[in-house]
Amino acid sequence: MPLRLLGGVAIRLRAPREPPPEFARSYGDLDFVTTRRARRDVPAFFRDRGYEPHTSFNALHGQERLLFFDTENDRQVDVFVGSFSMCHRIPLDDRLELDPISIPLAELLLTKLQVIELNEKDVRDTLSLLLDHPVGEEDGDMLNAAQVARLCADDWGLWRTITQNLTICRGYAETFELAPEVRSLAEERLDALLERIEAEPKSRAWRLRARIGDRKRWYELPEEVRR
Repeated sequence: MPLRLLGGVAIRLRAPREPPPEFARSYGDLDFVTTRRARRDVPAFFRDRGYEPHTSFNALHGQERLLFFDTENDRQVDVFVGSFSMCHRIPLDDRLELDPISIPLAELLLTKLQVIELNEKDVRDTLSLLLDHPVGEEDGDMLNAAQVARLCADDWGLWRTITQNLTICRGYAETFELAPEVRSLAEERLDALLERIEAEPKSRAWRLRARIGDRKRWYELPEEVRR
């Protein structure tokens, strides 16, 4: 059963070294992605490991997302199915098995930056990811800027949010107490990613949606799930 991590835990496990003190944080919930084909195997997998399903949520949303709880440790597990959908949809089904631990670094970055109201935790995770991995045109331990650019070039709304949040992260990089060479590297990789996104030829759908711009909401507002 393909099951790959995303979120802060995935960023930490893919890091080649300990994070700078400025980016160290605790981790509570666990987030995974599985394929559409494997979705039916997920409930038994987590039930056998002591997790209780969120029965009503899973009945309504199980085609896209499943929730489980570890009551003893006060921990929640989210399992996204085929894609990551919050403020924007990030397709994952065809790229899920490129790495044995997490979703690819390109999509890992996008899942962090797709939120319309970026918080400091997301900024720290984004900068940590970029400091740990070079920006290039391949997957593996390199952040595939070509994949990020392709997804943004097909979806004006995603482009709008991602480029906005990359710019916000660049501003934050100046406020953290980082060594000058570390800050310079973060800014260099943020700029390289923004430049690669802008250089990618945009689809016809992107250009048509760009004409409307901010006059129409370009993102979803995910519902808050309570146990």
